[in-house]
Amino acid sequence: MNALIVGADRLGNIPDVLEEFGIRVAAHVSGRDSSHQRRGASLPAGIQLVILFTDFLGHNVMQRFRDAATREKVMVVCCRRSVCALQQALGRRMAERCDACGKGCARQRA
Repeated sequence: MNALIVGADRLGNIPDVLEEFGIRVAAHVSGRDSSHQRRGASLPAGIQLVILFTDFLGHNVMQRFRDAATREKVMVVCCRRSVCALQQALGRRMAERCDACGKGCARQRA
């Protein structure tokens, strides 16, 4: 699964945590650029998950990317930029997906 990460200047060991869930960082946006607050462009091609690091983002940037993900029917995970918070948020989100399909799997969203 390809993810867009929004927030934080550096990812540190976040890509290693995502790899445990079968997620690859396809793109990373710090959210500091003022154009991220204003434009309503679409997400990069091939993105299946948007991760928003809430402790590094302003409200407008978060809303812009959340709205773009909703329009394109892409799963969104919001959490602080910490390994524990990310693992918990992804664990809950993946469990919801497994419950929805009824197969106990982590199949990708259609």
